Amino acid sequence: MLQRKIIHLDMDAFYASVEQRDHPEYRGKPLVVGGNPNGRGVVAAASYEIRQFGVRSAMSCFEAKKRCPHAIFVRPRFEVYRQVSQQIRQIMHTLTPLVEPLSLDEAYLDVTGIELYQGSATLMANWLRGEIFQQTALTASAGVSFNKMLAKIASDMNKPNGIAVITPAQASDFINTLPIERFHGIGKATASRLHTLGIHTGADLRATELSLLTHEFGKRGHFYHEIAHGRDNRPVKAERKHKSIGSETTFTDNLSDTEQLLSQIYTQNADAFMQLNKKGQLAHTITLKIKYADFTQITRSHTLHTPFPNAQSAHYWLQKLLADVPRHLPIRLVGVTYSNLISSSTPAIQPDLFD
Repeated sequence: MLQRKIIHLDMDAFYASVEQRDHPEYRGKPLVVGGNPNGRGVVAAASYEIRQFGVRSAMSCFEAKKRCPHAIFVRPRFEVYRQVSQQIRQIMHTLTPLVEPLSLDEAYLDVTGIELYQGSATLMANWLRGEIFQQTALTASAGVSFNKMLAKIASDMNKPNGIAVITPAQASDFINTLPIERFHGIGKATASRLHTLGIHTGADLRATELSLLTHEFGKRGHFYHEIAHGRDNRPVKAERKHKSIGSETTFTDNLSDTEQLLSQIYTQNADAFMQLNKKGQLAHTITLKIKYADFTQITRSHTLHTPFPNAQSAHYWLQKLLADVPRHLPIRLVGVTYSNLISSSTPAIQPDLFD
């Protein structure tokens, strides 16, 4: 069987890097892309210069300002980020049609069987990073391995502007010494529960009986057992066209605060409606997506007889949908999707991203 070759590409501090590229006065300075530091907004992206102050995405902008009083705060320009993301996506497709975007700033590529660059996934990843920099003046980090889980972990190892490779021969020893917090798919809450079971590293996880893991974590326990053995058979799924338009974001740190969650939901809603508006569409249905710290997810939807006229008109229903979501665990991802679409002949409506 042909050994799979997977690349995980992750743009470095994407939103903040685009702003620093386009505004020379921001370069080398602590920068936050997000909401009003005197309001309830959250950090959408943090430049590397401000991360040394402990500022991370999903943190409240108020807290970010406390930690770094001289920080620069700018509002997101999602339309610009989306255009740059599409440019990067086109570069990826020159390598392989098997590109699975995870967000605007990261994607998996399956380059198995491709003969370019001597068939080396490492050389392909380095070409990709170089081509992205040449065309966009932005840096990216890459991870190369034989499955998605290990490629994802590898892409975080030498950030920013780096690459890491985990070969089949290296995988077992690498996993054995890896703290369980570093496994993609194990968040803080799960890591804490694993610690109570005496599981702290990949070696500990591998030595734990499958029956114990499934008893404690249900179906997720089987996934944890598999990744502890370096097994992840999930395919790279090429992007498909959907009959819906949406926007979602994954938090660096899980959130529980309702005001912060609503602020981020409104941000994703504004981005989704901007896309809807650009495509000349209106929508009758809005869906709120929530993914919990244990990676389970839930959706809640509402449909109107008349389409949503603007982004703000959805705020009431998003509040209602969030109130209907169980809050038994911290939340790691929120998303807003519009569906049940119809063509629009009305003039474009430009929403305020942080109303």
